[in-house]
Amino acid sequence: MARDELLRPEPGDDDAPWEAADVLADARNDAAAEVVASLRPRTLDEFVGQRELKRRLSVILEAARRRGQPPDHFLFAGPPGLGKTSLSVIVAAEMDVALHVTSGPALERPGDLAAILTKLGDGDVLFIDEIHRLSRSVEEVLYPAMEDFQLDIVLGKGPAARSIRLDLPRFCLVGATTRTGLITGPLRDRFGLVARLDYYEPDELCSIVERAALILGATIDTEGAREISRRARGTPRIANRLLRRVRDVAEVEGDGDIGVEVAARGLELFGIDRQGLDKVDRSILSALCERFGGGPVGLSTLAIAVSEPTETVEDVYEPYLIQQGLLMRTPRGRVATTAAWHHLGLVAPPSAFGTADPSLFDEPTS
Repeated sequence: MARDELLRPEPGDDDAPWEAADVLADARNDAAAEVVASLRPRTLDEFVGQRELKRRLSVILEAARRRGQPPDHFLFAGPPGLGKTSLSVIVAAEMDVALHVTSGPALERPGDLAAILTKLGDGDVLFIDEIHRLSRSVEEVLYPAMEDFQLDIVLGKGPAARSIRLDLPRFCLVGATTRTGLITGPLRDRFGLVARLDYYEPDELCSIVERAALILGATIDTEGAREISRRARGTPRIANRLLRRVRDVAEVEGDGDIGVEVAARGLELFGIDRQGLDKVDRSILSALCERFGGGPVGLSTLAIAVSEPTETVEDVYEPYLIQQGLLMRTPRGRVATTAAWHHLGLVAPPSAFGTADPSLFDEPTS
């Protein structure tokens, strides 16, 4: 429950330096933020990919508009960079309401959430990124807000304490998570639509790259866009980032036009190979094949070998390597496939995964 003194937290003396720092940081990032925001689609028609999800959203939003009510709450799940935040922007734009943005780690106390909820207007969209990182006490405040549009407040302390409920305007909560399994059942069940975003096809990424190039004022041909999309790991955020780097190369070392040769040269300069692997991806495969004979190797050992945290290796790099058939997770550890050996230009030993059918539970040979 949120105490009344937390609804209007007063800044203390220690907060003043941080306010000035925040203002300076915002000023420095204004230009970059405008560019990034401009690349986001504003409507469902502009949003590329996720066809099934787009159709469902279109029906839900149109029905809500006809009823004159906010739509149900949405939960978008999936790896980073697939468009969860963009969809929240689209929901607010399609409903012609204000968008309020926060994140799970930023809501440390119930009063933090209560302060945001009391500022919402009728029909507004509240977007909570990384919603799986909400604390349990904040979740308890969110339950009646989502279900009954009411806010529980505890006044006073001790035996004289009493609880009152404040009515909230009807709003739409949009949650985004990269770890669906960490969201509690009661919270997940309160969303009207739970959707998982999939990785994008190269053709879809090609359309995204061409649109972004038009917005950035860069000249790119179809083959150049395809070269970037093939190496973007199925992720629009990565595709847009690679486009900006290739544009830099085209402007510095060429005439500004992005063709297939310029795109390939630029991507190679920044360490992105033809399969979309970067330096850390190749370091993981190299350590696995060259130092440990293809595995199996424990996650912590592999992470130490490439000087990366275990969480980063497991959540950021391994999923793509597994999808590309370069890595396997087994009960005994990580194992390189024959494709990994070939990608590094090495000869796979007979015991490599894919050349034989060894039991995953056999004792490793020395």
